[in-house]
This record gives sequence, structure tokens and C-alpha cells, in this order.
Amino acid sequence: QGQLVESGGGLVQPGGSLTLSCAASGIILRDLDVDWHRQVPGKQREWVAGISRSGSTVYTDSVKGRFIISRDNYKDTNILQMNDLKPEDTAVYYCNARKGLEVYWGQGTQVTVSS
Repeated sequence: QGQLVESGGGLVQPGGSLTLSCAASGIILRDLDVDWHRQVPGKQREWVAGISRSGSTVYTDSVKGRFIISRDNYKDTNILQMNDLKPEDTAVYYCNARKGLEVYWGQGTQVTVSS
């Protein structure tokens, strides 16, 4: 059974940066499409960014130009580089990997942007 584990969350000041990582066990992450989502308590989970198996990337409008999703194929991890963070980026960030009927979610990592 595949599992995903996110790491790298924390507290950062507005304008700062954080790098989130998504590591997998039991599955080969580079063989799956990977997305990052985020959720604020009381609100629906929001899709943030995605990278296909071929390496194509897409972003929600609110993070374009600030966030970069990428793969580290050597370590078989997925990276979300977040720059120029804003208070509205505060959320629990989740990694999602999928291929056909296979869908995997991590447990999430908290990102808090505050002065």
C-alpha cells in the first residue's frame, strides 16, 4: 500500500519562502501525476499546483509566479517551492498522487504565514 509523507511546513513571515517535500513509500512517485492542495479550517480543500508524469506544470492563479512545483527524480520526491508567501497562503498543504484508479494522499503539513 502506497503512502505519502509531506514535510517542510512551518511558520514564516510574509514575503518569506518555504520548501515543501512529498516523499513516497510503496509506490514510485515519478510514475504518477502529483498535485498539491491546501485547506483552511472550515473551508473546502483547494487545488494549488500539479505536475504530470511528463513534467508539465500548472498552477492556480493565486500562486502563479510565486510557487514552483518540481520533481527530484533521484530521490523520487516532489517539491513545492513557495516564495513571496502571503498570510492568505496559510493552510495545511497536502500532497496527492494519482494514476488511473490509484489515488494517494499525505497527512498534510501546516504552513503559517504571519508576522
